[in-house]
Amino acid sequence: MFLRIARDIAKPQSFAILDLLKRSTGMPVKELANALKMSYMGVKQHCVELEKKGLLDTWRRREATGRPEKLYRLTAKAASFYPEAGNEMTLEILQSIQQIYGPSAPDKLLFNHFSRKTEAYLKKVKGRSVPERATAFAKLRNAEGYCADLEYDARTGFRIVEYHHPMKEIAATFPNIRQMETTMIQKILNNDVQRVEERASGLTKVSWIIPTLAHALVS
Repeated sequence: MFLRIARDIAKPQSFAILDLLKRSTGMPVKELANALKMSYMGVKQHCVELEKKGLLDTWRRREATGRPEKLYRLTAKAASFYPEAGNEMTLEILQSIQQIYGPSAPDKLLFNHFSRKTEAYLKKVKGRSVPERATAFAKLRNAEGYCADLEYDARTGFRIVEYHHPMKEIAATFPNIRQMETTMIQKILNNDVQRVEERASGLTKVSWIIPTLAHALVS
């Protein structure tokens, strides 16, 4: 709740920059300015302020010609602005349940969580076609803090891409979460879904590739 209020009262341009960088492995000021339709110097000032606060750092990207380009990216401190389900207490509770009730107990609890989550999503995700449901689901997940977009890739087709995963830390300890979440999304979209996880520059990106959506929107 505190972080949501902080986002509301703080400079909206600063959070727009954080959200763009969350969806990338780093961007130069020029690209940020173009995406936000702001002046170069205006964006530069915000980036400098965010770097002073420890929310951004910089690195140099080598170019074919000329000097290396300076890029900004998020630091670990910026993660506090995005929801996390894998906090220390949650993990301790699941591990305690495992010790008391046996090795399968956490998975049973998590299965129940995803079953309830599936029912909740099905009440909110409307649309008769896969494209309509995928669009609605991506918007809903984005509102929940997953930094989700519906994207197109020439090789794999359409996919829902999530640049933030609140249950990342829990999944590292209880990996069956990945399959539970995949099954949940398949039920919501009523379509086969392939989960692909990528990591770069300390960021985790999860893509949900939807074969029927690729065919439906191209044809």
